[in-house]
Amino acid sequence: MTNKAHWIFMLAALVGSAASAAAGPAGGEWNFRVLLDDAPIGEHRFALSTAGDERKLTSQAEFAVKLLGVTVYRYQHTATEHWRGDCLRQLVSRTDDDGTREKVDAQASGDNALAVATPKGTQSVDGCVMSFAYWNPTIRKQERLLNAQSGKIETVQISRAGNGTVEVRGQPVAATRWRIATTAQPIDVWYSQQGDWIGLDSTVSGNRKLSYRLK
Repeated sequence: MTNKAHWIFMLAALVGSAASAAAGPAGGEWNFRVLLDDAPIGEHRFALSTAGDERKLTSQAEFAVKLLGVTVYRYQHTATEHWRGDCLRQLVSRTDDDGTREKVDAQASGDNALAVATPKGTQSVDGCVMSFAYWNPTIRKQERLLNAQSGKIETVQISRAGNGTVEVRGQPVAATRWRIATTAQPIDVWYSQQGDWIGLDSTVSGNRKLSYRLK
Protein backbone atom coordinates (compact mmCIF):
# COMPACT_ATOMS: atom_id res chain seq x y z
CA MET A 1 0.00 0.00 0.00
CA THR A 2 1.35 3.42 -0.88
CA ASN A 3 1.67 6.24 1.66
CA LYS A 4 -1.25 7.99 -0.07
CA ALA A 5 -3.35 4.86 0.14
CA HIS A 6 -2.81 4.72 3.88
CA TRP A 7 -6.01 6.79 3.92
CA ILE A 8 -8.13 3.76 3.55
CA PHE A 9 -7.31 0.20 3.95
CA MET A 10 -4.93 0.98 6.05
CA LEU A 11 -8.04 0.92 4.81
CA ALA A 12 -7.57 -1.40 3.26
CA ALA A 13 -7.07 -1.73 3.09
CA LEU A 14 -5.84 -6.46 6.23
CA VAL A 15 -7.01 -17.73 9.58
CA GLY A 16 -8.94 -20.01 10.46
CA SER A 17 -10.62 -23.23 9.32
CA ALA A 18 -12.53 -23.15 6.05
CA ALA A 19 -15.42 -25.13 7.49
CA SER A 20 -16.12 -22.77 10.37
CA ALA A 21 -19.59 -21.33 10.88
CA ALA A 22 -20.00 -17.65 10.16
CA ALA A 23 -19.55 -15.21 13.02
CA GLY A 24 -20.51 -11.56 13.15
CA PRO A 25 -23.58 -9.86 11.70
CA ALA A 26 -25.74 -11.55 9.07
CA GLY A 27 -26.36 -8.24 7.34
CA GLY A 28 -26.38 -4.50 7.73
CA GLU A 29 -25.02 -1.19 6.51
CA TRP A 30 -22.25 1.04 7.79
CA ASN A 31 -22.11 4.56 6.42
CA PHE A 32 -19.05 6.37 7.72
CA ARG A 33 -17.98 9.98 7.56
CA VAL A 34 -14.25 10.07 6.94
CA LEU A 35 -12.25 12.79 8.68
CA LEU A 36 -8.64 13.92 8.41
CA ASP A 37 -7.53 15.77 11.56
CA ASP A 38 -11.26 16.05 12.42
CA ALA A 39 -12.10 17.77 9.10
CA PRO A 40 -14.48 15.86 6.76
CA ILE A 41 -12.90 14.59 3.53
CA GLY A 42 -15.47 12.07 2.28
CA GLU A 43 -17.29 8.87 3.13
CA HIS A 44 -16.95 5.10 3.08
CA ARG A 45 -20.06 2.94 2.78
CA PHE A 46 -20.42 -0.80 3.44
CA ALA A 47 -23.41 -3.09 2.82
CA LEU A 48 -23.59 -6.73 3.95
CA SER A 49 -26.16 -9.34 2.92
CA THR A 50 -26.49 -13.07 3.67
CA ALA A 51 -27.97 -16.10 1.92
CA GLY A 52 -27.47 -19.34 3.86
CA ASP A 53 -23.78 -19.56 4.77
CA GLU A 54 -22.84 -17.16 1.95
CA ARG A 55 -22.26 -13.48 2.61
CA LYS A 56 -21.72 -10.58 0.22
CA LEU A 57 -20.10 -7.30 1.19
CA THR A 58 -19.94 -4.27 -1.07
CA SER A 59 -18.01 -1.14 -0.19
CA GLN A 60 -17.38 2.23 -1.79
CA ALA A 61 -15.08 5.01 -0.63
CA GLU A 62 -14.50 8.48 -2.00
CA PHE A 63 -12.19 11.08 -0.44
CA ALA A 64 -11.05 14.53 -1.49
CA VAL A 65 -8.51 16.54 0.51
CA LYS A 66 -8.44 20.28 -0.09
CA LEU A 67 -5.93 22.98 0.73
CA LEU A 68 -7.06 26.61 0.51
CA GLY A 69 -10.06 25.46 -1.50
CA VAL A 70 -7.98 23.48 -4.01
CA THR A 71 -8.24 19.68 -4.17
CA VAL A 72 -4.75 18.29 -3.57
CA TYR A 73 -5.63 14.61 -3.24
CA ARG A 74 -8.41 12.30 -4.45
CA TYR A 75 -9.13 8.70 -3.60
CA GLN A 76 -11.79 6.29 -4.91
CA HIS A 77 -12.16 2.64 -4.01
CA THR A 78 -14.85 0.02 -4.70
CA ALA A 79 -14.86 -3.62 -3.64
CA THR A 80 -17.18 -6.62 -3.69
CA GLU A 81 -16.40 -9.56 -1.42
CA HIS A 82 -18.06 -12.99 -1.29
CA TRP A 83 -17.66 -15.04 1.86
CA ARG A 84 -18.47 -18.59 2.93
CA GLY A 85 -18.60 -18.67 6.68
CA ASP A 86 -15.66 -16.56 7.79
CA CYS A 87 -13.54 -17.36 4.74
CA LEU A 88 -13.17 -15.07 1.76
CA ARG A 89 -14.05 -16.88 -1.48
CA GLN A 90 -14.00 -14.03 -4.01
CA LEU A 91 -12.93 -10.39 -4.10
CA VAL A 92 -12.97 -7.78 -6.85
CA SER A 93 -11.62 -4.31 -6.08
CA ARG A 94 -10.72 -1.25 -8.10
CA THR A 95 -8.86 1.78 -6.74
CA ASP A 96 -7.86 5.19 -8.06
CA ASP A 97 -5.32 6.55 -5.59
CA ASP A 98 -4.85 10.11 -6.83
CA GLY A 99 -4.24 8.89 -10.37
CA THR A 100 -2.51 5.62 -9.49
CA ARG A 101 -4.83 2.75 -10.42
CA GLU A 102 -4.84 -0.64 -8.72
CA LYS A 103 -7.01 -3.73 -9.09
CA VAL A 104 -7.37 -7.04 -7.31
CA ASP A 105 -9.24 -10.13 -8.48
CA ALA A 106 -9.27 -13.00 -5.97
CA GLN A 107 -11.05 -16.31 -6.49
CA ALA A 108 -11.33 -19.51 -4.47
CA SER A 109 -9.00 -22.21 -5.75
CA GLY A 110 -10.33 -25.50 -4.47
CA ASP A 111 -11.79 -25.80 -0.99
CA ASN A 112 -8.90 -24.35 0.97
CA ALA A 113 -7.00 -21.78 -1.08
CA LEU A 114 -7.46 -18.37 -2.67
CA ALA A 115 -5.84 -17.25 -5.93
CA VAL A 116 -5.11 -13.51 -5.73
CA ALA A 117 -4.42 -11.74 -9.03
CA THR A 118 -3.05 -8.21 -9.43
CA PRO A 119 -1.29 -6.51 -12.37
CA LYS A 120 1.98 -7.73 -10.78
CA GLY A 121 1.00 -11.40 -10.96
CA THR A 122 -0.98 -14.13 -9.20
CA GLN A 123 -0.31 -15.77 -5.86
CA SER A 124 -2.03 -18.72 -4.19
CA VAL A 125 -2.81 -18.32 -0.50
CA ASP A 126 -3.60 -21.47 1.47
CA GLY A 127 -6.12 -21.75 4.25
CA CYS A 128 -9.05 -19.62 5.30
CA VAL A 129 -8.27 -16.03 4.28
CA MET A 130 -9.89 -12.90 5.69
CA SER A 131 -9.61 -9.34 4.42
CA PHE A 132 -9.58 -6.34 6.77
CA ALA A 133 -13.20 -7.20 7.67
CA TYR A 134 -13.68 -4.81 10.58
CA TRP A 135 -17.39 -5.68 10.68
CA ASN A 136 -16.62 -9.30 11.64
CA PRO A 137 -15.32 -9.87 15.21
CA THR A 138 -13.52 -13.02 14.02
CA ILE A 139 -10.90 -10.67 12.59
CA ARG A 140 -9.51 -10.30 16.12
CA LYS A 141 -8.15 -13.86 16.01
CA GLN A 142 -6.22 -13.45 12.75
CA GLU A 143 -2.47 -13.28 12.20
CA ARG A 144 -2.66 -12.37 8.51
CA LEU A 145 -5.14 -10.35 6.46
CA LEU A 146 -5.60 -9.68 2.76
CA ASN A 147 -5.28 -6.04 1.75
CA ALA A 148 -8.22 -5.45 -0.58
CA GLN A 149 -6.50 -2.58 -2.37
CA SER A 150 -3.06 -4.04 -3.08
CA GLY A 151 -3.78 -7.80 -2.95
CA LYS A 152 -0.94 -8.30 -0.46
CA ILE A 153 -1.15 -10.64 2.51
CA GLU A 154 -0.17 -8.58 5.55
CA THR A 155 1.08 -9.96 8.86
CA VAL A 156 -0.87 -8.46 11.76
CA GLN A 157 -1.04 -8.58 15.53
CA ILE A 158 -4.46 -7.80 16.96
CA SER A 159 -5.09 -7.05 20.63
CA ARG A 160 -7.55 -5.31 22.90
CA ALA A 161 -6.36 -1.78 23.64
CA GLY A 162 -8.72 -0.44 26.29
CA ASN A 163 -12.06 1.33 26.53
CA GLY A 164 -13.29 4.80 25.64
CA THR A 165 -16.10 6.67 23.94
CA VAL A 166 -16.75 7.25 20.25
CA GLU A 167 -19.15 9.73 18.72
CA VAL A 168 -21.94 7.91 16.86
CA ARG A 169 -24.36 10.15 14.99
CA GLY A 170 -23.55 13.02 17.31
CA GLN A 171 -23.79 11.07 20.56
CA PRO A 172 -20.97 9.64 22.72
CA VAL A 173 -21.09 5.84 22.89
CA ALA A 174 -19.10 3.60 25.24
CA ALA A 175 -16.75 1.50 23.16
CA THR A 176 -13.90 -1.01 23.22
CA ARG A 177 -10.80 -0.39 21.14
CA TRP A 178 -8.96 -3.18 19.32
CA ARG A 179 -5.59 -2.41 17.77
CA ILE A 180 -4.44 -3.97 14.49
CA ALA A 181 -0.65 -3.66 14.40
CA THR A 182 0.68 -3.83 10.84
CA THR A 183 4.11 -3.24 9.31
CA ALA A 184 2.95 0.33 8.73
CA GLN A 185 0.88 2.38 11.17
CA PRO A 186 -1.51 0.64 13.61
CA ILE A 187 -5.25 0.75 13.05
CA ASP A 188 -7.57 1.25 16.05
CA VAL A 189 -11.03 -0.25 15.52
CA TRP A 190 -13.89 0.64 17.86
CA TYR A 191 -16.78 -1.66 18.83
CA SER A 192 -19.86 -0.92 20.90
CA GLN A 193 -20.63 -2.87 24.06
CA GLN A 194 -22.93 -5.00 21.87
CA GLY A 195 -20.01 -5.84 19.57
CA ASP A 196 -21.02 -3.62 16.64
CA TRP A 197 -18.32 -1.86 14.59
CA ILE A 198 -18.78 1.87 15.17
CA GLY A 199 -15.49 3.62 14.37
CA LEU A 200 -11.88 3.55 13.28
CA ASP A 201 -8.77 5.70 13.86
CA SER A 202 -5.30 5.58 12.38
CA THR A 203 -2.32 7.76 11.60
CA VAL A 204 -1.42 8.44 7.97
CA SER A 205 1.53 10.14 6.30
CA GLY A 206 2.47 13.49 7.78
CA ASN A 207 1.43 12.22 11.24
CA ARG A 208 -2.18 13.13 10.47
CA LYS A 209 -5.18 11.41 12.05
CA LEU A 210 -7.66 9.55 9.85
CA SER A 211 -11.02 8.69 11.46
CA TYR A 212 -14.23 6.89 10.54
CA ARG A 213 -17.42 7.90 12.35
CA LEU A 214 -20.90 6.54 11.65
CA LYS A 215 -23.27 8.95 9.94
